[in-house]
Amino acid sequence: MISPRLLSAALCGTLVVSSPNARAQDGAAAPAPARPAAAAPAAKAVETVKVGFLRTYERTLALSALDIPPEDIGLAGASVGIADNNTTGAFLGQRFDLETVTLKPGEDVTAPARKMLEEGTHYIVTDLSAADTLAVADLAKDSNGLVLNAGALDDGLREENCRANLLHTAPTYSMLTDGLAQYLMWKQWRNWALVEGEHPADQAFATALKNSAAKFGGTIVGEKVFKDEGGARATDSGQALVQRQIPVFLQELPDHDVLLVADESEVFGSYVPWRNWVPRPVAGTAGLTPGSWHPASEQWGGAQIQNRFEKAVGRRMEAKDMQVWTAVRVLGEAASRTQSVDPAKLDAFIKGPDFTVAAFKGQRLTFRDWNWQLRQPVLLGTEDSVVSASPQEGFLHQVSELDTLGTDRPETKCAL
Repeated sequence: MISPRLLSAALCGTLVVSSPNARAQDGAAAPAPARPAAAAPAAKAVETVKVGFLRTYERTLALSALDIPPEDIGLAGASVGIADNNTTGAFLGQRFDLETVTLKPGEDVTAPARKMLEEGTHYIVTDLSAADTLAVADLAKDSNGLVLNAGALDDGLREENCRANLLHTAPTYSMLTDGLAQYLMWKQWRNWALVEGEHPADQAFATALKNSAAKFGGTIVGEKVFKDEGGARATDSGQALVQRQIPVFLQELPDHDVLLVADESEVFGSYVPWRNWVPRPVAGTAGLTPGSWHPASEQWGGAQIQNRFEKAVGRRMEAKDMQVWTAVRVLGEAASRTQSVDPAKLDAFIKGPDFTVAAFKGQRLTFRDWNWQLRQPVLLGTEDSVVSASPQEGFLHQVSELDTLGTDRPETKCAL
C-alpha cells in the first residue's frame, strides 16, 4: 500500500527523500549518497600553423588554348592541401591557415614576403621565378623562416645557389630530363636530334637534355636553334604556314630515333609533332613530356586525390598543383607525426632521417640532405595519358633509385 505521505508528494509534484532511519523502518535499503555531476572535459586548445603562399601569375598566350594555365594553377593545390591538413589536424588540435599573395611577373616580391614574416608566418610556399625564390629565402633567413619552392625548376637553386632554409618540392630540369632519357634508353632509342628555343628557360631545358644524354649513353646527333621572331600566334594562315615551315626547318637534321624539343617558352614546340620532316617520335616539352604529375594519373591511389581535387576545384590536378599540394602536406605530415606545431620541432623533423611524405606516386618521398630536393618519380605522358614512370627498371643506385634522377650527392655543388 502506498503511504499517504508519498501519494500526497507525488500528486503535488514534490520529491520527498526519507531519512536512512525512516527507509530502514520501511524495510527498504538506504540509497547511496548522491555523486556530484562529472565536469565536461575541457576543449583542447587549437594551435595554428600559418602558411604563406607567394605566387606570380599572368594570363599569357600559348600555342594551344588548351595549354593556357588556369588562373588558380598552384593555388588550387595549396587550398586542397590546407583542407587535407585540417582534416587530420582536427583530431590533434591543429589548424592550418593559408595566406596567399598573387603578383604579376616582375613585381617586387620582398614586400609581401617581409610582411608575412613580420606577422609571424614561419613557412612560405613559393611559385616564383628562380631569382624571386632566392630573394624570399634570403629574406626569411633573418627570421629563421623556412621556404618551400614549389615552382622553380632551375638546377642552380639546388646547387651553387642552394640555401639551408630552402626546400624544393618542384623537380629540377635535370630530374625531368633524366626521367625522359631513362625511358628512351630503355626503349633502345639511343640517337636523338635536338631543336631548342633561344630563351633562357629553353636553354636550361636543352642543357639538361644534353647532360642526360651524356649521363645515360644517349647521343645528340644534331642540334638546331629556333629563333623567336614574334608575330601573331593565331592567324587565318597560321596552320598552313606552320605546315610548310616546320618540316623545312627540320629537314637538315641527321637521321635520328627521337626528336627532342626544348621550348619552355611556348614559341614553337607544339607545332613539331606530326610536322617533322621524317616520321619520328617527339619528346621533351612536346610529344612525350616529363613532369612531377599528370592530370590522367590514377595509379597508386591517385584516383583518390584526383577525385577530391576535382570535387573541390572543378578540374583535374596539374603538375604545379601537385608540387604546391606536396609542399603544404610536408608541413601537415610533420605536425601530425610530431604532434606539435613548434617550428623548431617541425623543421628538425622535416630535415631529419625519419621524414617521409606520401604523394600518390608509388612510394614515400624524402628530402636529399645535401641540397633539400624532394626525391620523387617522374611521370612521362602525352596530352591525355601516362605512358611510363621513371626511374625505369634496371637503373640502380646504392641508396635510392630515385637518386638516379637529377644531381646525386657526389656531383653536388651545394655547400649548406
